[in-house]
Amino acid sequence: MKNEKEKALEIAGILTDYKGADTAVLDVSQLSSWTDYFVITTVNSSAHWKGLYRQVKDYAKANALEIRVPSRKLPSGDDWNLIDMGSIVVHLMTSDARNFYDLEKLWHGGEKLL
Repeated sequence: MKNEKEKALEIAGILTDYKGADTAVLDVSQLSSWTDYFVITTVNSSAHWKGLYRQVKDYAKANALEIRVPSRKLPSGDDWNLIDMGSIVVHLMTSDARNFYDLEKLWHGGEKLL
């Protein structure tokens, strides 16, 4: 049985395979009480994020991960979408949103696994 770290890394691989750019995995388990891993990738359009969402949804179903909220948009429009699976949170961000919010810097205390 796969652990959460392995699942987060596999999700990152799927995102990369489907052209998510600069995909990163952060272990934030020591910094956060509500999740253990962030998987972050850059998307280039709303159609792209929808395609990536479908891939993550299929992976979640096959690996007993529950998507808590089907997709949540933050803070507006198609710039930043997330998929909350409890211990793993996937962030699908445009390059502008990713540069502005800079989650890797904000959560710099987390171990970068990828």
